[in-house]
Amino acid sequence: MNRITVVIERSEENFSAYVRGIDGISATGHTMDEIKKSVASSIDDFVAGCIDLGCEVPDELSSDYEINFELDIQSFLTIYEGIFSKSGLEKLTGINQKQLWHYAKGLSKPRMEQRQKIETALHQLGHELISLSL
Repeated sequence: MNRITVVIERSEENFSAYVRGIDGISATGHTMDEIKKSVASSIDDFVAGCIDLGCEVPDELSSDYEINFELDIQSFLTIYEGIFSKSGLEKLTGINQKQLWHYAKGLSKPRMEQRQKIETALHQLGHELISLSL
């Protein structure tokens, strides 16, 4: 199965997305759900357009594929601000709230080490939640 990466970035009024390595596929949305639907539609339209025009469909899209979504820290903090509080993220990551606020507002960009801390903490939380039964 092929894996494609959709990069999601903050724009002025919403979020924009594109498929890394494949020109011509882009999408927008205000929420992750909107972006996912918009990207799926853009990929379908792109493949259909290639077929209709007799163009070659990129290898990554010519068979089954899995989509990996990649967010920068500012976009993540903005999209999920109603779910993850700065206080809660501080407890998960060990990064203080003021620094998280700076990342969310785009006043500073996190170093690779800080990005890794956030990603690792979120993955650990996800694994913990998946293992629970209620």
